Amino acid sequence: MELNAFDLKKYSKQLILKNIGVSGQKKIFNSKILVIGAGGLGCPLMLYLSYSGVGNLGIADDDKVELSNLSRQVLFTKKDLGKFKVKVSKQYIKKINKKIVVKTFIKKINEKNIDNIAKNYDFICDGTDNFKSRLLINDYCIKNKKVLISSAISKYDGQVFNFDFRRKSPCLRCFMPKAPIESQNCESEGIMSTLAGIAGSLQANEVIKSILKIGKPLSGEIMVFNALDLNFRKVKLKRNLNCKNHMYV
Repeated sequence: MELNAFDLKKYSKQLILKNIGVSGQKKIFNSKILVIGAGGLGCPLMLYLSYSGVGNLGIADDDKVELSNLSRQVLFTKKDLGKFKVKVSKQYIKKINKKIVVKTFIKKINEKNIDNIAKNYDFICDGTDNFKSRLLINDYCIKNKKVLISSAISKYDGQVFNFDFRRKSPCLRCFMPKAPIESQNCESEGIMSTLAGIAGSLQANEVIKSILKIGKPLSGEIMVFNALDLNFRKVKLKRNLNCKNHMYV
């Protein structure tokens, strides 16, 4: 994809960065990213990916907009109540950049449909709110050599992961082999609204870094942070040789 005069002006602040430039912006244009979960994480994630100029974006979610979503899911307003999140998200993204090819999947990810949904995307962004879905996405990405950029939030705490399964890497199951019996999510634990924005923005940042292959990715590490004390730390992950996915990585 070539940059026209409009693109050169619109993305000029990125183009002047020595690690991006025209060639880097073309990589962003040509990227294929799937966002699974159009909620508190997915909304800021999609917002910044769209403003950065991603060319192909898939959105998978089967939920409709509810009143309780409006405190943190920044793509939606009161007029969107009762509408499918993926449809509203697509309309919003198209207003940002009509060139983006947006494909929507009004489906909850499961073992039967994940390949049909995810097979045409190189970068998979997990913004789901339950461990069963996270582990399913993790296992699929390993077997199919995808880049998985995941985030999780609860109360005041957030985590961001970046697993590049095109090379040897630990995975989510290496430190969490099975989903816990009592699943934690925003509905049961509560959430600070700004935390979702921080985590989703960090997730988008990891996506852009991975597309451009710049900076230091979170490969093999978890970024753990707290919104109250602004304590950010990285936790090293190691490959677990007993992990069920060890044969794939």
